[in-house]
Amino acid sequence: MTHEVFNQVPPLVGHNTAADPALREGVEREGAAWALPEIDELGRLAGTEEARDWGRLAERVPPRLHTHDRYGHRVDEVEYVPAYHRLMETAVEHGLHGAPWADDRPGAHVARAARFMTWSVDAGHGCPISMTYAVVPALRANPELAARFEPLLTNRTYDPGLRDPETKRGLIAGMSMTEKQGGSDVRANTTTAVPQADGTHVLRGHKWFTSAPMSDLFLTLAQTDAGVTCFLVPRVLPGGEANAMRFVRLKDKLGNRSNASSEIEYDAAVGWLVGEEGRGVRTIVEMVNMTRLDCVIGAAAGMRTALTAAAHHARHRSAFGRLLVDQPLMRNVLADLAVESEAATTVMMRLAGANDRAVRGDEGEAALRRIALAVTKYHVCKRAPMAVGEALECLGGNGYIEDFDLARVYREMPLLSIWEGSGNVAALDALRAMAREPHTVDAFFAEADLAAGADARYDDALARLRKELTSFDDIELRARRIVEQMALVLQGSQLLRHAPAAVADAFCATRLDRDWGGAFGTLPAGLDLAPILERTETGYAARVAS
Repeated sequence: MTHEVFNQVPPLVGHNTAADPALREGVEREGAAWALPEIDELGRLAGTEEARDWGRLAERVPPRLHTHDRYGHRVDEVEYVPAYHRLMETAVEHGLHGAPWADDRPGAHVARAARFMTWSVDAGHGCPISMTYAVVPALRANPELAARFEPLLTNRTYDPGLRDPETKRGLIAGMSMTEKQGGSDVRANTTTAVPQADGTHVLRGHKWFTSAPMSDLFLTLAQTDAGVTCFLVPRVLPGGEANAMRFVRLKDKLGNRSNASSEIEYDAAVGWLVGEEGRGVRTIVEMVNMTRLDCVIGAAAGMRTALTAAAHHARHRSAFGRLLVDQPLMRNVLADLAVESEAATTVMMRLAGANDRAVRGDEGEAALRRIALAVTKYHVCKRAPMAVGEALECLGGNGYIEDFDLARVYREMPLLSIWEGSGNVAALDALRAMAREPHTVDAFFAEADLAAGADARYDDALARLRKELTSFDDIELRARRIVEQMALVLQGSQLLRHAPAAVADAFCATRLDRDWGGAFGTLPAGLDLAPILERTETGYAARVAS
């Protein structure tokens, strides 16, 4: 026979994606241990072949735009495959969208962050889920609108289709902010909003990126006489008439293909004022915090998914007479990736805890969240494509084949650094926080100082960071350097306090003391790799052996 299949790795299915120790320990530490049963339920579902197929099909058969029906009537609708709706239904049923805003329990937002990371079978549908989560706090700037729509935005019922939003059982929300001439500079928007006698505004303009255009409600920015202002625009008006949102085209993207990203035109669309006129950017600040956190969660999820696949492959694939996982250089690569993944997950869970406490009125945690989210979003989202690319390489040629999933994960990773402010925007925003809100710097160092004295290498890195911030010469030129140092110090502080000693030791030796190369797999000799690699175990290998 010429086609006997051997030395191939069994499919990674039937595992629990919530089995990550760093995730579970973070959930407990940040006050959401009560949510672990539901997190496990979702993790087991995410590990099934059925859920994996939903993600694969939603990506392979992307959304299709229909501007007109067969008779020539304007419809402006996007068609999705059933797998996409199954993904959305699952996410909404498990409260990944707006449910934490209706849950008074401490840790509700932590639990949601953990579930969002656990349900990592497809990144595209996570976009409308994330936007719905982020829209709620911004919408509260208009109490009347919040009273009408928040109960539907937080309800755990997925109800697709275009109808009067107040007749539906549950709603999904989107955002329509950027324009082609401005991008991240939303103050350059040229969309206009003209007040009407009934209290509404009529919007006209062209938006360059509007994802999930089949959502029920959209936050958007437009210019009034007072300046940039925030509005809520429904797809369908009260009474059932379609609002005048015209779809121009869908974007042909590198990844995130299951999520429709569109260009739209407001052709006298009706919008409701949210927040103070002329203060639109300030109105959406809380929304930005939520979506930045989700970028960090998505990056951490991608790294963990890729690491799990690489470790699974190494435990079942032999080369040169030994399993890959038993070969020193592969162990170095996997351990290095594991350290990167654990650092991302641990700091993400700390920020999820800060977010939970900030929305409940803790000003100190809000100050930490303000600056720590900016620096972490910058750094973790920059590291994710490199980490996933290295994990993909562990599978060799199979990693480059679409059938093995990591190609799809790899294509998703650059988006997380672009969305909600690319690298330069995030770095400069961190500097802006330092200048305008100096108490955020105090909050950052108060957090960092909690780990002082635990490791000399950490103490040296903390001292170097403080020195870096004593000079304001060329500070914009140095923004990325400063923010990277801040992110590494913050990660180090969390690992020294909460991670196993072997993980913290490897992080301090490499990321802080710089005994490290330019690629993964360059950990120095003398580190204890076995405990690090043990934390990549999903339980799958033991079931196969039995």
